[in-house]
Amino acid sequence: MMRATLFTLALLSLAACETAKGAGRDIEGAGRAIGEAAANVQEAL
Repeated sequence: MMRATLFTLALLSLAACETAKGAGRDIEGAGRAIGEAAANVQEAL
């Protein structure tokens, strides 16, 4: 029983890690898009 519980916790930890990594990539992409949009606005002015 203890082994199954530890295995389940390990799987959940890996899943959470991948979710956080994916969220980080999404936030990074959004930041890049905002930066590019700001640069385009400055060039237009």
